[in-house]
Amino acid sequence: MEIERKFLLNDIPDLSGYSSDEIEQGYLSFEPEIRIRKKGSKFFITMKGEGSLSRTEVEKEIDSTIYEILINLLQGRKIKKTRYKIGLKDGLVAELDVYHEKLEGLYTVETEFSSEKQASLFELPVWFGKEITDDKRYKNKNLARNDDVKDLIPSSGYTRLLKK
Repeated sequence: MEIERKFLLNDIPDLSGYSSDEIEQGYLSFEPEIRIRKKGSKFFITMKGEGSLSRTEVEKEIDSTIYEILINLLQGRKIKKTRYKIGLKDGLVAELDVYHEKLEGLYTVETEFSSEKQASLFELPVWFGKEITDDKRYKNKNLARNDDVKDLIPSSGYTRLLKK
C-alpha cells in the first residue's frame, strides 16, 4: 500500500548537495495504471490501483532489454524528470520532482507515510505549497496523456528558499 501526499511548491529549496535520480517513465495502460520507469540505471514495471492518499502499488524490477521493448508500446508521452530526495523531520523524505520537456517549469513534492494517521499529522515545511493529492490533473498518468498541461505549470517564478 502506498500512502503519500503531493504538493506544488511555494519556493524551490537549494538543491545542491541532495541526491537525485534522472527518471524517464511512460504508461503501457492508463486504466488499469501500468507504468514502466527508468530510474538511474535501474528499470521497473509498476501497477497502481485507484485512489489518492492511499492506493495499492506493485512494483517489479525488470532488465533493460524488456524496458526497451516495452517503451515502444507506450500510450501518451514519456515523462522526464529529476527527482531529489530531501530529508525531513521524523525520518520522512520529500521527493521533489523537477519536470522536463513539455512539463518544464512544473515542480512537485511528495512524501510517503507509513499510515494515514501519520499523513494527516504531517507538518508541512514552509516551502510546500498547495496540496494536489486529490487533484487528478497532477497524477503522472494524466500528465502523460493530456496535451493541455500549460495551466498546471505555475506562471510565477520561484525563489530559492532553503540553504543547506
